[in-house]
Amino acid sequence: MLKTIKILRERVEDWNAYPFSVPAIQSLDELNLCSRVCLFAGENGTGKSTLLEAIGAHYGFGREGGNRNFRNDCTRSNHSIDALVRALRLSFDMRTGAGYFLRAESLFNTVSYMDSLDEEPAFAPPISAFYGGRSLHTRSHGETFLTLLDLKFRRNGLFLLDEPEAALSPQRQLSLLVLIHDVLQKYRNAQFIISTHSPIILGYPQAQLFSFDDESIHEIHYQETTSLQIVRQFVNDREKFLEELLTENLPLFDDQNE
Repeated sequence: MLKTIKILRERVEDWNAYPFSVPAIQSLDELNLCSRVCLFAGENGTGKSTLLEAIGAHYGFGREGGNRNFRNDCTRSNHSIDALVRALRLSFDMRTGAGYFLRAESLFNTVSYMDSLDEEPAFAPPISAFYGGRSLHTRSHGETFLTLLDLKFRRNGLFLLDEPEAALSPQRQLSLLVLIHDVLQKYRNAQFIISTHSPIILGYPQAQLFSFDDESIHEIHYQETTSLQIVRQFVNDREKFLEELLTENLPLFDDQNE
């Protein structure tokens, strides 16, 4: 299990360069992980996906996603997080080398890359044989996501998910929680680190929650998550919530119409 995430500050050459210029990353010294499910929460641009990607790259996963045996880095030209990868130190109580990195944002590119490799002559079995026997493009986005989860996450290892709710309906997000629970029950050396906005996923029992808001990375309780608070206000009194929200924005619309 991954126990600590630390930045070796002496390895940082320029604190004003991205991603060290992101306040939460800049303030990071050491995170101590004490749960097999750790959740990164925070607004867009606060650095949670950046740190997750750096952890994956440090561990040997591809930037687009995959595991240590299959990595697709050819479609992303932005390697600005390399400096963060070099500055990271990850400490494990057991490091199996196994696991998977699943990015909702780049899943289409990864599947396309798999299909392109299968079109080339090879002595080895096609990659699709390890992903359900047919191209993942023949499934919907959500079905592809759940297929990968079901086929690649039922084992020991470090599993990273970046905003999985982008591909999953609320019902499918509940299915994800069931899958995580099932994996943790059967595999004692499985661990999940998930970047998410979803109040459903953030609600996983006994998960360790880290907020990247307020220019620092700090532990919070589920009830303190911004995602939950916004959804709760909306559901509890939708009409009042929308009335206040839209009334505040009316001057903006008026200005645009002049």
